[in-house]
Amino acid sequence: MASGSAIRGSRVGAGPMGEAERGDAAPRVWISYWCANGHETRPSFAEEAAEEAPVTWDCPRCGFPAGQDQENPPSPSKNEPYKTHLAYVKERRSDEDGAAILDEALAALRARRGG
Repeated sequence: MASGSAIRGSRVGAGPMGEAERGDAAPRVWISYWCANGHETRPSFAEEAAEEAPVTWDCPRCGFPAGQDQENPPSPSKNEPYKTHLAYVKERRSDEDGAAILDEALAALRARRGG
């Protein structure tokens, strides 16, 4: 059986309800941004901050950058494909360098093993 002192319809720690208790909301401005896929995003900004709105905004649907010019949206950034450790090593060393290092390491290993 539930306690008789529980307040029904509210959560513990719930604050006051209504605009009168929280104060007036700042006036808002919605700015449209378009991505290369034609998606429109309309984030809202306070009127005071609308002059300082960012030039680009990330599209929440596809992740591409979106700009305020619908006819010329920013182009998607070029992502480099994932490179393995071996690919980075091959960029720094030639095949001859790799063979020389391998021969040196095998010689050191054989010397330790006495072979």
